[in-house]
Amino acid sequence: MALFFDQDWFDGKLKAKGRTRDDVAASLRISRGEVDEIFKDQRELSPNEVTMLARLLGEPLSDVVSRAGIATPMPAAPASSSDNAAVLARLEEMDQRLIRIERAVADLQSLILATRS
Repeated sequence: MALFFDQDWFDGKLKAKGRTRDDVAASLRISRGEVDEIFKDQRELSPNEVTMLARLLGEPLSDVVSRAGIATPMPAAPASSSDNAAVLARLEEMDQRLIRIERAVADLQSLILATRS
């Protein structure tokens, strides 16, 4: 793991792909100045930026992390399909509860209006 951002490695990978630091800025949706700060090891990459940079370079996440300096976080692994199924099941349960709550509120509103007449 590199102690500091290995700008020679990143510049070499960009050149090999026919890319520039301006392309990095566009990909990460940050200014060119912020990219220069990253390359000078004056600004750290976020996990999302690490992922985007790895995609731009066509390099494995582990290589980007190991060359981006000691403080660079490794992005979390994508959720598995079983994780997604659990989230979807929980969302469905919450949706059903919300429907029941909305019905109860509508019933209460009807009762209130009926008592005002």
